[in-house]
Amino acid sequence: MSYFDSVRIVLVNSTHPGNIGGAARAIKNMGLSRLYLVAPRDFPADRAVWRAANAVDVLDNAIVVENLDEAIAGCGLVVGTSARGRRIPWPLLNPRECGERVWLEAAHHDVAIVFGREDRGLTNEELQKCNYHVHIPSNPEYSSLNLAAAVQVLCYEVRMASLSAAQSESPPLPDWDLPPARAEDLELYFQHLEQALVDLGFHDRENPRQTMTRLRRLYGRIRMDEMELSILRGVLTSIQNAVHRMQRVLQKKTD
Repeated sequence: MSYFDSVRIVLVNSTHPGNIGGAARAIKNMGLSRLYLVAPRDFPADRAVWRAANAVDVLDNAIVVENLDEAIAGCGLVVGTSARGRRIPWPLLNPRECGERVWLEAAHHDVAIVFGREDRGLTNEELQKCNYHVHIPSNPEYSSLNLAAAVQVLCYEVRMASLSAAQSESPPLPDWDLPPARAEDLELYFQHLEQALVDLGFHDRENPRQTMTRLRRLYGRIRMDEMELSILRGVLTSIQNAVHRMQRVLQKKTD
């Protein structure tokens, strides 16, 4: 299996079918093939087929899902495109670094590069599901980049990384001894963590501040593996059990 087959290009809530077709063409130009569409406004569509030219097979095999969680399920690395700085900065890659990181990890697990809506990109919540953000530097006087063009840039960098790796005598090595935790398992962990913090009285869902966002960023920098995530889930369960036992003891004393 080619490493290219491990790379997913994910388009979220695309408005214009022509952009979907243009993205499909960019994907095939660079040797990739996997396109995921999150709740596209208009697909399938004749305009998408017309813009795809000879990449209609990419459109035919595109996977349409209802939300981003479905699109990135099973991925060990998720990179989200971001056109602007955020209130809470995230680990950031430039396009060259993105291509290299994607190619390195595609040898070992599925990878997703996520592109947002044409008019407003990805939401903060969606970006927080990503391990890294990638920003394509452009002319500050005209920084708006067409969706298909953005796909072309990052797919090109993946291809360049593949060509560079082909000239190396040694294959890319994994960063760690166990696979990184998958996207869906991380989401379950963050739900568990938030509930445990609520049980402890540390976190208030009605006044969350930036607690969970900053914790997501912290864990994103660590890149937990499967065993580490399992251990931390066990720790959270033990903490919750202890809290619930104490609550039962206090309840008996007040009865």
